[in-house]
Amino acid sequence: MRNFNTSLGGRFILVGFSDWPQLELIFFIYILIFYSLTLFGNTAIIALSRMDVRLHTPMYFFLSHLSFLDLCFTTSTVPQLLINLHGLDRTINYGGCVAQLFISLSLGSTESLLLVVMAFDRYAAVCRPLHYATIMHPVLCQALAVVSWLGGLLNSLIQTSLMMAMPLCGYRMNHFFCEMPVFLKLACEDTGGTEAKMFVARVVIVAVPAILILGSYAQIARAVLKIKSMAGRRKAAGTCGSHLLVVSLFYGSAIYTYLQPKGNYSESKGKFVALFYTIITPMLNPLIYTLRNKDVKGALWRVLGRATAMG
Repeated sequence: MRNFNTSLGGRFILVGFSDWPQLELIFFIYILIFYSLTLFGNTAIIALSRMDVRLHTPMYFFLSHLSFLDLCFTTSTVPQLLINLHGLDRTINYGGCVAQLFISLSLGSTESLLLVVMAFDRYAAVCRPLHYATIMHPVLCQALAVVSWLGGLLNSLIQTSLMMAMPLCGYRMNHFFCEMPVFLKLACEDTGGTEAKMFVARVVIVAVPAILILGSYAQIARAVLKIKSMAGRRKAAGTCGSHLLVVSLFYGSAIYTYLQPKGNYSESKGKFVALFYTIITPMLNPLIYTLRNKDVKGALWRVLGRATAMG
C-alpha cells in the first residue's frame, strides 16, 4: 500500500468514542452487558436447535447458522471496542485492521445471503406447504448454507483486495473498528474506478438480496390473505413476521452504511449506526425469534426438564 503514513509504525488510531470521554464508561458497561446477552442468546439458540429433535427443521437449521454468524460478527468487533473504551490501547496494526475488515465483510455478506435463503424457506412453507418437505430437502438446505458462506467469503475477498490496492495517506480512523467507508475516507488519490467496482459488489451483496426478499414476502402476503382460517393467518404471519423484522434491521443499517456515496458518509453518525448492527441487532435476533415462538419455548422447557431429571 503506497504512501501509508508510518509515523506510528504502520498502526492506525481508532478514535472510537473518545470525542465523548464522559460517555465512555457508560458505553463500556452497556456494551459489555449487551455482548454478554448476545453470547448467551445466540449460543442458546444453537444448542436448542441441536439438542431438541423437534427443532431439526430447515427453519431452525438456518436460524442456528444466523446465530453462529451473529456470534462471530459481534466477537470480531466488540472486544476491540471494549479495549478502546477502557483506554488501554486505541491503535491497531495494518495486518490486524485488514483482517478485521475481511472477517466483518465476510460475515456480513454471508448474513445478507443467508437471509435470502431464510426468506425462500418461509416462501416454501407458506406458499407451497404440501411440497415443503420435498423442496426443503436436507441436502438442499446444506447446499444453500454452504453457498451463503462461500458467497460471503468471495465478496469479502474481492472488496478487501480492492481496498488493499488503494493508497492511504492517513492513520486516524474516526471509528471503533476497521470498516470499509472509513478506509475509503483515508484514500489520498482519485480512486473513482476502484470505488465504482466496490460499489457494484456492494449492490450485488446488499441491494439484490433485499429486492429478492421483498419479492418473496410479496408472494407470502398474497398467500396469507388467501388463508380463510384466522388461526392459520396468525401462525403464518407470526413465523414470517420475526424474519421480516430481522431483515428490516439488517438491511436498513447496511444500506445506510454501504450504499451511499463516500462524500455523503458521516463518520460520527456511522459509528452509532455501526454500534446498532454490530451489537444491538445480534442481541435482539434471539429475542425476536423466540419471544412469541412456542416451538423454541417448548424445546427450552424439555431440555431443562431432561437436565433436571438427570440431576
